[in-house]
Amino acid sequence: QVTLVESGGGLVQAGGSLRLSCAASGDTICISAMGWYRQAPGKERELVARITSGGLANYAPSMRGRFTISRDNAKNMVYRQLNSLNPEDTAVYYCNAEFIYAKSRRVERDYWGQGTQVTVSS
Repeated sequence: QVTLVESGGGLVQAGGSLRLSCAASGDTICISAMGWYRQAPGKERELVARITSGGLANYAPSMRGRFTISRDNAKNMVYRQLNSLNPEDTAVYYCNAEFIYAKSRRVERDYWGQGTQVTVSS
């Protein structure tokens, strides 16, 4: 069993910054990609950014420039720097991972954390 644990969310004023972290723990896995999605009230979950084990990052067009994704392969962690936040960025931010279990070689293509709330006040 694997757990993705997000941290770093909270309340921030418009124009402020937050750094989100996601740590994968549990069974030994080989992660091919990790990413961040968000879901605002009344809206569908949407991609924020995703990064492969090789460091290739993919951003949603509306997120590029303000948000930066990075990862630490040795620690099975992914980070998300959120800058110049505005109230429209208020959402639950979810960590997502694609990986292979080292022992069974079973593939998980869409594994989710519980989410962390980010609230931006005007």
